[in-house]
Amino acid sequence: MGVVVNVADRFKPFLLTVQDNNSASLEYLKDMYIDKYYPDFLVDKVKAELVKVIEFLEQGNQDIEEIQAKLNFAINAINDIAEEFDENDSEIETVARESIAQTVEDILAFYYIEIDTEVAIQERDW
Repeated sequence: MGVVVNVADRFKPFLLTVQDNNSASLEYLKDMYIDKYYPDFLVDKVKAELVKVIEFLEQGNQDIEEIQAKLNFAINAINDIAEEFDENDSEIETVARESIAQTVEDILAFYYIEIDTEVAIQERDW
């Protein structure tokens, strides 16, 4: 399964298309990209951390503990990015929290990973 991320399409920067025998797509942080309260360049940074999780899963990793460790790393990186949101008159608040959680939930469902979303994002401080 190959991952194709069309970052040149600024109208739908939240869309990840996965192409294999079946066509499928995941939406990254859609509500954050739509809401101009969140600077796109910072949402892109959050997305980049989640893409790293996808890349890890694309390598065939199925060990729940390893996947959780990768998720913890991504969420901790997003925690660090939260400071940049503050510096840019924004913050990771309700819409952002829900958007990040939904994206993680969608990734887990897409790859049939049995980790509860709340556990997956347990390292968050937002």
